[in-house]
Amino acid sequence: MTNQHYTLIGHPLGHSMSPWIHERLFKLSGKQADYNLTDLPPEDLRNRIPELKALNGFNITIPYKTEIIPFLDKLDESAELYHSVNCVSNGDISIGYNTDCTGFTRSVPSLNGKILLIGSGGVGRMMAIEAVLHGADLTISEPNQERAEALVQEIKNLKPDCQIRLASANSLDEAFDLIMNASPVGMFPKTDNCPVSDNLIQKCSAVFDVIYNPTETLLMKKARAFGKTAVGGASMLVWQAVRAHEIWYQAEFHKQDIENLISEMEQEINRLFPIEKETQA
Repeated sequence: MTNQHYTLIGHPLGHSMSPWIHERLFKLSGKQADYNLTDLPPEDLRNRIPELKALNGFNITIPYKTEIIPFLDKLDESAELYHSVNCVSNGDISIGYNTDCTGFTRSVPSLNGKILLIGSGGVGRMMAIEAVLHGADLTISEPNQERAEALVQEIKNLKPDCQIRLASANSLDEAFDLIMNASPVGMFPKTDNCPVSDNLIQKCSAVFDVIYNPTETLLMKKARAFGKTAVGGASMLVWQAVRAHEIWYQAEFHKQDIENLISEMEQEINRLFPIEKETQA
């Protein structure tokens, strides 16, 4: 059976979990394929397009999610909506997709009801749009007022009847069905930071944190201590990769296998990036 070939392009790539995830997904589906990293300096992108299109498919990360678009033949509606491509399928034509949105919607406990979103840049913009398109009553807490107002206007243009407002998380004292963190607050190495108050966490039903290192942020720890559902960014990372395999060769996976893979990935992250425990006095 002929091996299929896939890669991730970006610059600088540094350490990436992508090969680890994709190799396991190929194994789960019984697919003969290899997946590697292609650290591509910006000046090389145009010259490497023929090489990339000769692959069965590839993933894209910073800084090429927008830059790749002019070289593709077609965009899926997900990529059109976000003007961002992180997955390309090569066949008779090259089609760009955004699988981050699917990774997100499959990871969150629910997008119904009242949702508080912390941060609206990059991935936060996508999370805000997806939440509103799924019918959420959305509150956005974003210190960059100009960016926040631009996003609200963009969302109102997409869905004029949406329920959306801006508010500082520090000033809120109400119950939310879901609190979502799309900010870097709590990310390694500043793991002792939390983006919202204990009061808000105690009143919410569930939290979703886009951060995957650490695998359990302080926000998630606090939520679980209050008996709430808490999901971390490793789930989104794996589910967006699952969506790529569905696109590339119509893969089908059992949900439990993916849940197991998410747990394995969290263990791998903890092994690669051990967080030093504070010594007790």
